[in-house]
Amino acid sequence: MSPELLQIGALTKRFGGVVAVNAVDLSVGEGQVFGLIGPNGAGKTTLINLISGHFRADGGTIRFGGTDVTRLRPHELAKRGIARTFQSIRLFKGLTVLENVLLGRYVRSRSDVLASLVPFRAVGSIERDASRAILDRFGLGARADALAAELSYGDQRRLEIARALASEPRLLILDEPAAGMNATESVALSGMLRELAVGGLTIILIEHDVRLVMGACERVAVLNFGRKIAEGGPAEIQADPVVREAYLGSGDDA
Repeated sequence: MSPELLQIGALTKRFGGVVAVNAVDLSVGEGQVFGLIGPNGAGKTTLINLISGHFRADGGTIRFGGTDVTRLRPHELAKRGIARTFQSIRLFKGLTVLENVLLGRYVRSRSDVLASLVPFRAVGSIERDASRAILDRFGLGARADALAAELSYGDQRRLEIARALASEPRLLILDEPAAGMNATESVALSGMLRELAVGGLTIILIEHDVRLVMGACERVAVLNFGRKIAEGGPAEIQADPVVREAYLGSGDDA
């Protein structure tokens, strides 16, 4: 079994009288693709907002690489090696595809506001070559000099992942990365995630495309009304009657 990179203990988040994340425990091993699924409103995005420092937990702990990071801010977590994408695309659409990836390397230790001021002319050839290599890996190399706004929705999704990888994270959190992708692109994404994990990257995948999750992930956790109701391998999760009632068998893939 892979050593644990991320350990979450009794993590809790409340919004007024609503408990959005209710005493959730999770452990994610190094080099593992870990899926997180559940109906809309189950608490998935709130959970990763806690892990990435965008929300402050009301209870519980988050340990990353053996260190308590529960109270750290997003830029501090980025320095330690946690990167993420969002449900809504957050590219710098007035910049080129290559410049967006260069920003991914730059923002690891700076805020997005400062990153927007980075002098691209001063960026060295090593950084540019590394960024182009990432784009090639995602099939975006030929569009390096195009504006991000000119990309298709699916390609913008891939660019977001490429930009996140440019920060050289240890943990990559993907929030619905297949949104807007066609079936062929989703299959390619699944293969890419497994390839990245083989290379040692740890990935948490939130995705409504259950086929993608079951094909790409080694372990899957299911949330419902803020609680973890199941965790196991893909086959276990698909066969779990509680999960089927709450999510898989409901006919609701949203």
